[in-house]
This record gives sequence, C-alpha cells and structure tokens, in this order.
Amino acid sequence: MRAACSFRNSRNIINTFKENNLMGRRSVKENKNPYQLSREAAGLTREEASEKLVYISADRIEKIESGRLAAHPEEVMTMASVYKNVMLNNYYCSHECPIGQKYVPELKMKDISQITLELLNSVNLLNQDKERFLEIMVDGEIQDNEQADFEEIKKNLEEISASVRMLDIWLEHQALLKEKA
Repeated sequence: MRAACSFRNSRNIINTFKENNLMGRRSVKENKNPYQLSREAAGLTREEASEKLVYISADRIEKIESGRLAAHPEEVMTMASVYKNVMLNNYYCSHECPIGQKYVPELKMKDISQITLELLNSVNLLNQDKERFLEIMVDGEIQDNEQADFEEIKKNLEEISASVRMLDIWLEHQALLKEKA
C-alpha cells in the first residue's frame, strides 16, 4: 500500500507540473546566483525573460545564471529593471566588476526606517568627531599619531555613504514596485 501511495503522489506531482507547464522548466539547482533567483522571483522562465530582455537570448541567460558567462553591465541593468530587483546592480558592481569590487560595498535591502536610523547614527558619530577631523586635516597631512582617529572617522564617512546609496536603492525599488502595480 505504501508503494501505491508513493506512486500516486509521484503521478500527482508530475501531473501538476504538466498542468502548469513547468515540466523541465523549473530549476532544481542549488546555490543559484542572484540573476537566477531574481528571474525566478519575477515568475519568468528563461524564454519569457529573453522576450522581455529583448537582446539577451535564453541561452545567454542560462550561461550567465550558471556562471559560464559573465554578464555585461548593460545586461544587468536591464535584468534589474525587468526582474524588478535593483539590488542586482549592486551585486554586479560589488562582486563581478573589477573596479566595483574594490570600491563598491555590497548592500542588503533594508526598510526605510532601518536606513534612516543608520544614516542618522552615522551622522551623529561624525558630528561628534568633527573637531578631531578638522585637527587632522588642517595641515593637509595625516600624521602617524592621527592615523587611528582618521581611520575611525573614515569608517563613519563610509557608513554615511553606504546609507545614502541604500536610500537611493530603496527609492528606486519603490518606483519599480509602483510600475509593477
């Protein structure tokens, strides 16, 4: 009886896939990259994505998603727009672009209240350190005894920069959500 139930369940699953035209289209691959996760979250097959992406073939999408080909910046920007996931742009810059890997921090999507609190906290920390910052920078050189303080101030400035960038991304994401609706 157990085998019959198992067989019946397998047939039900196969029928569900056939009815929903999913047979052979849904990836079971583990460790999917953000491009594939974004496409799937948008509810698109590679073929459907290719139609919407216009100049990117389904074959090229598959190769980008499998890591066999690197995406071009303009492809990533188009994917981000079509898939309604602006974080793809940050992923590309912070993980795949040689220049971005050095200068662009990876950001994680946050809600507006978290972004606001982090930004205000960073501004407050910088405000507390502004006198020391002026002392360090007044002579145009950073002395050995000023290096540690400068590094801490620089870290606060980087946090402000990341928060402002995250605010931009959040606003861009909100605009995409409005387009979607």
